[in-house]
Amino acid sequence: MNRRRAQLLIFSCSFLLAFLLQLAPLPATFLPFKPYWVALVMIYWAIEAPERVGLGFAFLLGLAGDILTGQLLGEQALRLIVLAFIVLRFRSRLRFFPMGQQTLAVLALLLNDRIVVLMVRGFSGDPIPTFGFWVAPVVGMLAWPFVFLLLDDVRARLRAQES
Repeated sequence: MNRRRAQLLIFSCSFLLAFLLQLAPLPATFLPFKPYWVALVMIYWAIEAPERVGLGFAFLLGLAGDILTGQLLGEQALRLIVLAFIVLRFRSRLRFFPMGQQTLAVLALLLNDRIVVLMVRGFSGDPIPTFGFWVAPVVGMLAWPFVFLLLDDVRARLRAQES
């Protein structure tokens, strides 16, 4: 398998796995603790391979997420576009942050995502969510180093095989 095809396979499989984790059923008690896996994977790829992740890709990814989860059509698309825009805008800084600062930046991005969700759901007339609504970004922040290191390790192994 050539390098380009292997990179595309890793890219595609990472998003497929993120969607599967997003769709994984959890008991109602643990639902507030489920991080936004698709956003974490998109943040990684926007930092490491910005030529693959643009606003159009984020929009299509969000529409696919809306269709898969049965949410309001366009909600995840808007969330991912905002997230992709911010990450791509500040990519040069985020990329060279140490892991601790990068983790805090991811927390800020995920909190911003929650504010976008609040706005969308507020406009659609949904009630204000409970405190548990704000727990998922913290769990996403804690999961970020593992997501980053796992995807980085897979890419490094691919590069090592080619050498």
